[in-house]
Amino acid sequence: MKKYITFPKVAGIASRQAHCDLPEGTYEREFGREGFFGPCTHLHHKHKPTGWVAWEGDLRPRAFDMSKILTTAGSPWDAVPLFHNSTCSMRYWITSGAMDHLVTNVDGDELLFIHEGEGDLYCDFGHLAFKAGDYITMPRGAKWRVSCKGNAQILLIESKYDGYRLPDRGMVGDHAIFDPAMLDVPELNEAYQAQMDEKEWKVVMRSRGKFTTVTFPFNPLDTLGWHGDNLPVRINWRDIRPLMSHRYHLPPSAHTTFIGNRFVVCTFAPRPAEMDPGALKVPFYHSNNDFDEIIFYHMGQFFSRDNIHAGMITLHPAGFAHGPHPKAFNLAAEADKTRKMTDAPKMLDEVAVMVDTRDAVDVAEGLEATEWNGYVDSWKENA
Repeated sequence: MKKYITFPKVAGIASRQAHCDLPEGTYEREFGREGFFGPCTHLHHKHKPTGWVAWEGDLRPRAFDMSKILTTAGSPWDAVPLFHNSTCSMRYWITSGAMDHLVTNVDGDELLFIHEGEGDLYCDFGHLAFKAGDYITMPRGAKWRVSCKGNAQILLIESKYDGYRLPDRGMVGDHAIFDPAMLDVPELNEAYQAQMDEKEWKVVMRSRGKFTTVTFPFNPLDTLGWHGDNLPVRINWRDIRPLMSHRYHLPPSAHTTFIGNRFVVCTFAPRPAEMDPGALKVPFYHSNNDFDEIIFYHMGQFFSRDNIHAGMITLHPAGFAHGPHPKAFNLAAEADKTRKMTDAPKMLDEVAVMVDTRDAVDVAEGLEATEWNGYVDSWKENA
């Protein structure tokens, strides 16, 4: 347990409550540690923290468009690499039809987020149908394959050398956000039995970044029964009931869905906007000084972001402030000023997956071909 120096102080013009009743003419910025779990200071600035006019150097906000990826791959090992560090990696997989082999990840656990498409997943533990919006965890060492009904687009998030866990929900209890009873597990059903055969099957295993292929004279997905709790689970974002407060804008950490090895996966699901006159109604400006922030935009209207559409990914490395784009901030500010919601939405109708990594990520080679280079300028008032 870390013991930070902590003795909250107040200086100058400041609000008593974070994210609420901001002093006139100030812009709040959260300067924090440990994601949104550690100590922080709320600074009140004269100018918007994102009011830059020029940016030079590699450390910058970046955006990538997955709709520019056109190639399909028959194996997750051929998925397009996105970001990686020593504990987490992300890939984007466009696939079609049925895999003709099995795969096993010996290096870590996989989390599949189904962006588009539907189909069936077969693994050591049985059969799971999947559809857009599903999360599916796959334990390290498990054999699996998918059979898609047409094309499918899947975001793969790997927790290297560690499994996925559920977050500690503290005072709201284990049944908040989603009840663990909502987690579906594979079934040894008729679909699973029907895929068993005595034909030759290959299993392509990845270990320490290298591949080994093992051939069987039968389908090794031939499980007749099992008992235990180390197995895949599935949940859809539609089953997630986000924590809300109409009087206070909750931090992204309140939307944590899974915890990996030195990173968290959060789900932004549709939820009512804050309605209290004094409450901030957009994501607050923040300097997340210990974590890189990656957001995959799945569907809906992304109110706090301009020119972002479904299938895009943004990367905000640690080290600088970021937050809402001017249009969203100005609409929310007008709502605060008039004490009416005006054009600001009453419902945040968006679905996005956020991955916050404790260690800095590297951008995969070649991903620049999908990049929107103007993203860094999108916070300019006249952008």
